[in-house]
Amino acid sequence: QVQLVESGGGLVQPGGSLRLSCAASGRTFSTYAMGWFRQAPGKEREFVAAINWSGRSTSYADSVKGRFTISRDNAKNTVSLQMNSMKPEDTAVYYCAEGAAGYIGTMPYQYDYWGQGTQVTVSS
Repeated sequence: QVQLVESGGGLVQPGGSLRLSCAASGRTFSTYAMGWFRQAPGKEREFVAAINWSGRSTSYADSVKGRFTISRDNAKNTVSLQMNSMKPEDTAVYYCAEGAAGYIGTMPYQYDYWGQGTQVTVSS
């Protein structure tokens, strides 16, 4: 049984930084791509960032490119999202997801398992 547990959410001021982490268990972590998605109130879940099985390939939504960085540690079964220069529009529940395959996907249907989500609020 796969479990994904996010941590690191909270309240941050505009321009500030947060680091989200996701701990995975239940299957061979290093085989699968990992992604981060977010969902703001009244909006659909949207892609934020993804990383392939090896960590050598990444993809970002245009809205976060240059500000967010995704990384993974296959020895520790963790994936992280470093968020810098944060904006109020980054406010959302952030979800970690484990892919159905090793290559990157940007659509929710390309991910088999999801965490419970962690709230990120950017406000002064």
